[in-house]
Amino acid sequence: MDTAGLNSIAMLLRERNRIDARIADIVGRPVVSGHLSDWIAAQIFDIELEPVAGSVIDGRFRGGALAGRTVNVKHYARNQGLLDMTDSEELDYYLVMTGSAGAHRPWSIEHVYLFDAQELYDELSAQLRRIGVATSVRPEYWRAAEVHPNPARPALALGPRQTAALKAFAAHGDDL
Repeated sequence: MDTAGLNSIAMLLRERNRIDARIADIVGRPVVSGHLSDWIAAQIFDIELEPVAGSVIDGRFRGGALAGRTVNVKHYARNQGLLDMTDSEELDYYLVMTGSAGAHRPWSIEHVYLFDAQELYDELSAQLRRIGVATSVRPEYWRAAEVHPNPARPALALGPRQTAALKAFAAHGDDL
């Protein structure tokens, strides 16, 4: 038995639990990846979150060209070309934040994508792709949907404050 290793992990998890409790106090929801990423997206992209988490729709954009449109927020530790999708006609957009390609997959935001949900569904259905959990989405769709750091999607232009906020969540090589 690796007693030293077990004790180290127990100590680190106690510290992680303290940090998670502090984060939960700020975001008002349990610290799981989905709730945390929803809250961060709401702050940066001006999204009114649904009062109860867990439905297809996480919220609605409050302003700009997308005002009133529904959104499902996703965060993936890294972009593996997969997107959890739905066939819900209520959903207008997927806002997807992905982290770095680091070996231990730190929680970070390196890229942000905005997919028109119905357009993507129609395209993939026409290609006879299976739609659901871990739907395979080709790289050209990801490139066309990128809003940060290489914007290709004019429907969601980011201002300097939004860009700075996203950069704060980037994984830095010297921190890993």
